[in-house]
Amino acid sequence: MSSSLPDTSGVLIVGGGPTGMLAACELLRRGVPVRIVDRAPEPSPFPKALLVWPRSIDLFEDLGLLDELRATGLQINSFSYFSDRKPLATMPFEESLAPVCLPQNETERILRRRLSELGGTVERGVRLLTFDNLDYSGSLTATDGVTAVLEHADGRIERARAAYVLGTDGAGSAVRAQLGTGFSGSTYESAFALVDARIEGSLPSDQALYYQSPAGALVIVALPDGVFRFFSSLPPGQRVSVELMQSIVDERGPVGVKILDPVWESVFRVHRRHANDFQLGRVFIAGDAAHVHSPAGGQGLNTGFQDAHNIAWKLAAVIHGEAPPELLLGYGPERAAVARRVVRDADIQTRAWMLKGRLEVAARDTAFRLLDQSGVLAQHYAPVMAGRRLAYPPVRPTQHPSGRACRLRSRLPGRLQAGAVFPRELALAHGFAGPEVQPTGWTLAATAPAGTPVGWFDELATAIADRPAVRLVKLPAAPAARATGCREAGYHLIRPDGHIAAHGHREDLSRLRAELRVAFGAVAGLAAARSTAT
Repeated sequence: MSSSLPDTSGVLIVGGGPTGMLAACELLRRGVPVRIVDRAPEPSPFPKALLVWPRSIDLFEDLGLLDELRATGLQINSFSYFSDRKPLATMPFEESLAPVCLPQNETERILRRRLSELGGTVERGVRLLTFDNLDYSGSLTATDGVTAVLEHADGRIERARAAYVLGTDGAGSAVRAQLGTGFSGSTYESAFALVDARIEGSLPSDQALYYQSPAGALVIVALPDGVFRFFSSLPPGQRVSVELMQSIVDERGPVGVKILDPVWESVFRVHRRHANDFQLGRVFIAGDAAHVHSPAGGQGLNTGFQDAHNIAWKLAAVIHGEAPPELLLGYGPERAAVARRVVRDADIQTRAWMLKGRLEVAARDTAFRLLDQSGVLAQHYAPVMAGRRLAYPPVRPTQHPSGRACRLRSRLPGRLQAGAVFPRELALAHGFAGPEVQPTGWTLAATAPAGTPVGWFDELATAIADRPAVRLVKLPAAPAARATGCREAGYHLIRPDGHIAAHGHREDLSRLRAELRVAFGAVAGLAAARSTAT
C-alpha cells in the first residue's frame, strides 16, 4: 500500500515525542502539511525530562501555551550546590531567567492538545523500516521527495512519500541509522538511579539541590504537586529502590528527609554523544536522535525544542517557495555547534559531580566559591542556561557591520551579536514576537538616534521593497540601544525564529542586500516579476 502527504509537499516526522510534536506545531501554523508517526502504541506516561528554560518558554508563548505551561509547572528560582553537605554556592535566577519544572509527560500533553487544535495527530504503532531509493548524494534538488517504508501495528507495510523527513525518534533513531551517520561520543561508567516521591520533612519547593561528595552525586529537584526527584549515581551491584535512595540521602543529602510514596523509579545509563551529520539531502534529525548528554543542567529537552524550531521555519520557507533550498543547509551547522557546546558543558558538570580525589575536590570547591562570590554564576552562567546567550556562529562578513565599534563590542561576554536571539522584551513590545505574530515573517528592526540624516528609514524601505516577507519596524533609539548595545543609526535583520541574521549601520546597505539574497535568493524577485507581468 502507498500513501503520501497532500501533493507530496509536506513533512513526515518520525517520532511523536516533545521534539516531534513541537516541530509539527511550528510547521502546521506555517501552513505546511505534516504527518507524524511513532512506533510506541501509547504516549510515554513517565515524567522523564523536567526543566523548560526561558528560551523554550518563548516557543510555548508563541504557540499560545504560556499560561498553561506556567499554571501546570513549578518555577525554579535557584540552584544550590553542596560539598560533603556543606553549602558551596548558589545560583539564583531572576524572573526572566528562571526555568519551569514541568514533567515531560505533562509537557507532551500540552503540546499534544495544541497539535490537535492545529489539525495534527500522532499515528501510534507505526515504525520506520527503511527509506526506498534514498539519494545519498546529499543534494536537496536531486529528487522531489523521500519514500519511507513504514510498518503498522497489524503488520501492514506502507510506502509513504513526503517532500522532507524529520527524524525525532530518540537516541536509538531509526532515521539516523538509515542515514548511516555516526553517533560520536561515549557512555559514563556509572549507572544512575532516579526516584520521584513525596517526602516527610522539609525541602525547598523552588530549588534544585546538588549534593557532591566522593561517594557520588545526589541531585534533588522540586516537582509540581509536592513531589521531589532524587537522582544519584548508582553504587555498583545495586538496584534502585526507595530504601537505597534513602540510604544515599542519609549519607550525603539533607538531614531529616524521609522518602515516602514513590511515583516513579528508574535506572539508566548516561551518554555523551552527537551525530556526525544532522542532515542528508531531504532527511533531517533532531532532538535525542541528534544528540544525547547528561541531565546536568536540564538542557536536553530544550536543545531538542530549539532543533525543531530551527528546522521548521526553514522547511516552511522552502516548501512555500519563499526561500531557496540552500537555506536548509544552515540547519546542520547551526544546531551541531549548539549541540557540541551543550554536550561539553553537561559533561563538565557531570564530571565535577563525580570527583573523588582530595585535591580534585578541593580545586572544584574553590572554583565554585570563587564563581559564587564574584557573581559569575548569576550574571553570566544563568543567562547561558536560560538560553539567552544562544547564538549561531556567523559565517559571512555581511552579517556584521563594516564599522569596528559594534564588531568589537559583540565579542565581549553577553553582548548581542549576529546569530544571537534578538532581545525578547523588545520584540514583544514592538509586535514581532508572540502568539499573534505572523510566524513566517522576517523583521528589519531599525533605529535612528538623534542626528541621523532624514531619509534613513526610507532607504531601508527601498532595500526591502521587493521582499514582501520582510517588515520594517522602527524602534525608539534609547530602549534599542540599551537592549542591543548599538547606539548608531542601524538595523537588525531578524529571522522568523527570532535570531539575528545580520546587523549593520547606515553605510552597510549593500551588506543588507547581500543578506537578503542569501535568505530569499531569486524567489522574491521572481514573485515580483510574475506580479508585474500579470
